Amino acid sequence: MGASSVGDDSNGNSGRAVRSDGIGARLLASAAAGAYLRTILPWNSSVQPSRQPLFNVPVVVLGILAAMCLVHAFLYLVLTPEQQTRFLILFAFIPARYDLEVLATESWAVGWGAAIWTFVTNAFIHINLMHLFFNAIWLLAFGTPVARRFGALRFTIFFAATAAAGSAADLASHFGEAVPSIGASAAISGTMAASLRFLFQPRGPIDALRQGDEPDYRVPAAPLSAMWRDRRVLAFLAAWFAITLLFGLSTITMPGVTSNIGWQAHIGGFLAGLFGFALFDPVPSPANDATPAPEGDTTLHQ
Repeated sequence: MGASSVGDDSNGNSGRAVRSDGIGARLLASAAAGAYLRTILPWNSSVQPSRQPLFNVPVVVLGILAAMCLVHAFLYLVLTPEQQTRFLILFAFIPARYDLEVLATESWAVGWGAAIWTFVTNAFIHINLMHLFFNAIWLLAFGTPVARRFGALRFTIFFAATAAAGSAADLASHFGEAVPSIGASAAISGTMAASLRFLFQPRGPIDALRQGDEPDYRVPAAPLSAMWRDRRVLAFLAAWFAITLLFGLSTITMPGVTSNIGWQAHIGGFLAGLFGFALFDPVPSPANDATPAPEGDTTLHQ
């Protein structure tokens, strides 16, 4: 895979084909968007309402969002078209890169080096402002409750892990293709799945907001076995997978670009967030409530 051949696919010419993983859950925001809006209602008539900011977004979420915006501005406002092609070769996820013949002929940065870091770096690149805008909305809505529960370090690792899982799913389904895959939707899908483990729990964020209480992001998570019996979770899962597949089978057309939704990456990130949640969750499970983790403990546990 030479720079010229990849440039033909990713440099905005008529032959360009860039697969962006725009999020396919736009109808689901009403359930989780309130998770990052702090209520200003009093708990009862005898309690003075506290003054809380309307938007209380964790710094780690704002930092990731700022990084995405800076990358986008640098890519489209600073770099020339030729430099944009080089940038995508170095930081976008390209399944063709993993051909052993390609790895043997390319430099370390384009070959083995990029084969490692692009599993995550592709999440910070977006095809246009609309792609970035919608991913920012979903990151704020679903990343906020998960970040408040996990903390900054755990959330950063979780974001990278689910982004990498999405890239792995993309590699498995498009091996050998020289089409760059970009966007944070795999990681955002992971935060959606992780939020399902506690958003609907009694005294959790959704329940607390509905009752006018302060959202509790650290309630014990629902066991996976219990989730399959919760109609709200099942409805969310059914709608999410249906919308993801619907958008994934469609094609978004833009001048000079054919952008396909990377639904395989969405599903890879979602499954990683759902089943890998316990590896990052600092809240003891109900079975371990008698021996809670020490305050400030940051050891990953399952």
